Amino acid sequence: MEHTNSLVDYSGFRLSLLATERFRHWLMPLYWIVFGLAFYLAEQVFTPTRWHVMHCALDDVIPFCEWFVIPYVFWFIYLVGMHAYTFFFDVAAFKKLMAFIMVTYSAALVLFLVFPTAQHLRPEVLPRDNILCRFMIRFYQMDTNTNVCPSLHVVGSMAVMFAAWDTPRFQTRKWKIAFGTATFLICVSTVFLKQHSVVDVIAGLLFSWAGYRLVYRGGLEWIAAAFARQREHLKHIYG
Repeated sequence: MEHTNSLVDYSGFRLSLLATERFRHWLMPLYWIVFGLAFYLAEQVFTPTRWHVMHCALDDVIPFCEWFVIPYVFWFIYLVGMHAYTFFFDVAAFKKLMAFIMVTYSAALVLFLVFPTAQHLRPEVLPRDNILCRFMIRFYQMDTNTNVCPSLHVVGSMAVMFAAWDTPRFQTRKWKIAFGTATFLICVSTVFLKQHSVVDVIAGLLFSWAGYRLVYRGGLEWIAAAFARQREHLKHIYG
């Protein structure tokens, strides 16, 4: 399907057509269920003998600032919103968004298992008593401080920005500034809320750069073509 600003016509959908080229992308969101289960196992079942603590000198300079709760929580709307928009208005962009998520989040999950990380940056006592600080106290209780590198908040927000760049509707300068600003605020919110070290953010940006090269700059196609050539070569040799 081509890029369009009009609503994608799904009126012809039938379960029997789910495996066809037209509707195959409906299966892609199932990745989130698979990832969620795998991440749960990594968090609750897999118990490494050693955690690698993420920390750098810059972490000690950055103060806790509860106002960054707003962009941090907005990440959930940001990510779900771009999934929904591209699914209903730009199937090609949706497929690339999901491919980016699959590549980067799967790679992050592998790293969580082979190089388990943790952080000890959260303040024992928050500096102020207000609704945002009370929210963070509750959030700290629900959210673990493990498997933090790379930051999935960073990778996810970069995924949305790249998808926006790939969508004609958001090609204007104002939209690019808006998505760039939102992504920046989400990324820095992770360190101002002491959810991540600066090291985790940098790792998230590196993962995002690699994912961008693979998905949006033809890296996956090049790898697939290389495997196809190798397969044909082996077939020619061994019959």
